[in-house]
Amino acid sequence: MNGKKQRIVVKAGTSTLTHESGAPNLRRMEQLARILADLHGLGHEVILVFSGAIAAGTARLGLESRPGELRMKQAAAAVGQCRMMHIFDQFFSEYNQAAAQILLSGDDVADPGRAEHLKGTFFALMEMGVIPVVNENDSVSSAEIETGQQKILGDNDSLSAIVARLCRADLLVLLSDIDGLYDADPKKNPEAKLLHRVERLTPEIMEMAGGAGSWRGTGGMATKLSAARIAMDAGCDMVIANGAGMEKLYDIVEGKETGTRFFSERSCRHRIPDI
Repeated sequence: MNGKKQRIVVKAGTSTLTHESGAPNLRRMEQLARILADLHGLGHEVILVFSGAIAAGTARLGLESRPGELRMKQAAAAVGQCRMMHIFDQFFSEYNQAAAQILLSGDDVADPGRAEHLKGTFFALMEMGVIPVVNENDSVSSAEIETGQQKILGDNDSLSAIVARLCRADLLVLLSDIDGLYDADPKKNPEAKLLHRVERLTPEIMEMAGGAGSWRGTGGMATKLSAARIAMDAGCDMVIANGAGMEKLYDIVEGKETGTRFFSERSCRHRIPDI
């Protein structure tokens, strides 16, 4: 893929974009905006999907912990979404990059007519050189925050994969607090090895998924493997990488070995065999 202009969806998780307190991690958000604007300047089409609205809203409201009641979670999401988008818009503006906000619910992608209009909006924004900034509309959508269960969207890993499929992306990158997929839990097994390449989601691979991550987010490896299935079936490669090394996005886009790359069948067909 070196030198090829790609359509890239980057998903940044809550643990990447917020501090332990839930407050926005301004250094990471600035780095991400700068790199995505630069990738756009290189000729790539870029879409950003982010998490962290509830965590940011919880911090902004001065709450001691994430709310337990649904309506309070949704209120915190509304406050946090406003704050996070305002910060992203400021950072993108510093690099002369226009950005647009898109909030999605399950109905937006489940209904064929609405999904077609949504796709048209994404394509129009990219044609105009705008970076769409996407999040689930937690103020009205409760599939994830109420039950923790995946429905049509249910988590932003799946959301980003659905966006990648809708927009016919070439590459999906999930930035989180983990380096990639290991053959065992690295927190429990010091001998655990990072898998750099996955070409098929075998039962053995699926069994490697652990539980959810930190209190600030809801995603774990299980949601990332679900996202990988959606992306791979749509002909899109997916990479899991650590958001602490934001600069590695350049290597990922160039196809270098960083994190864990899940190869779609289309990518495998066009890949030069290893010698």
